[in-house]
Amino acid sequence: MPDLLKNVYNYNSLQKLAHTIQSAYPPFQADKFLQTTMDETWDKLELKARVRKISTSLAAYLPEDYSRALAILDKAAAVFTNGFFGIFFPDFIEVFGQDEENWDLSMSALERYTQYSTSEFAVRPFIISHEERMMAQMYAWSGHENEHVRRLSSEGCRPLLPWGQALVKYKKDPSPVLPILERLKADPSLYVRKSVANNLNDISKTHPDLVISLAKEWYGKNEYTDWIVKHGCRTLLKKGNREILALFGYHDSASIKVDGFTLEPAAVPMGEDITFSFSISTEEAAKVRLEYAVDYMKANGKRSSKVFQISEITLGRNEKKSCTKKHSFAEMTTRKHYPGVHTITLIVNGAKRERQDFELTAGPGRTR
Repeated sequence: MPDLLKNVYNYNSLQKLAHTIQSAYPPFQADKFLQTTMDETWDKLELKARVRKISTSLAAYLPEDYSRALAILDKAAAVFTNGFFGIFFPDFIEVFGQDEENWDLSMSALERYTQYSTSEFAVRPFIISHEERMMAQMYAWSGHENEHVRRLSSEGCRPLLPWGQALVKYKKDPSPVLPILERLKADPSLYVRKSVANNLNDISKTHPDLVISLAKEWYGKNEYTDWIVKHGCRTLLKKGNREILALFGYHDSASIKVDGFTLEPAAVPMGEDITFSFSISTEEAAKVRLEYAVDYMKANGKRSSKVFQISEITLGRNEKKSCTKKHSFAEMTTRKHYPGVHTITLIVNGAKRERQDFELTAGPGRTR
């Protein structure tokens, strides 16, 4: 997880939380809560560990009775409505609300708290331990009037949710997820549609044939559904899957001509950019999906490839278009660069065309 995100939980923000809870529940020991939470281990804790530390520290100073504790947290949660910060509220449910006698209270609380932050991580242990019952709840949420709750029904059961507890069973068999996606496939909320598309994209990585079948069944009937299908098939598109490319009108690229592919400079210092240019033309009108792959040098001397999209365009008959693209080698938290020979390959409608090598050299890196 990004290092900086964990720093939303700091002394000032936790002090505000403590005082907010104390206003709702005067016996709450705000100073002790802060001391317990921000103890000698705090600075070394990453994001999810900090979230868990907050929720367990809250439990130490709230009433032992679960329903009373939730009533107090409800008042505080309504104050922290700015997104990710309040994720410790559903985490409290995950840790302390899985007992059978607390089920209804926990489901109602997860539904409320996701409207302020997100309960997508907290629902996953419930799915693992009570799959049939919890997936029935997720399906019910898919019909909720609030877009945050509908999104939860999809996001919470993504097989490959980033930062979320693995749903190993759904990696092997995603069929329990499909009724929810079917119900949401034409949702008017972009927030919900993004989640449905991400869920489909997750499934495509382990069950590509299933997603190809769904894409063919769904596409061309509703503009909202079409957006989901296109976004949900992005991994298949990057892999050059011919069936999916054809579904979106990107046919054989043999008739599309690529000329003048150049790279500058031939040697790029780390932290700098490389610029490449080329032109494309066609004798007949065609939809064109332009991508490029970078073969990165790894620490072990081997190389790994990553595909980036340039654009999707339509060329008219005998039309020619020139393209110029910059690619940065600034240091990033998600990728470390190593000197050595790299390669850029142009990809047209899923087919690799021109390629050129260049040297990435040691230089003054920049973090972005």
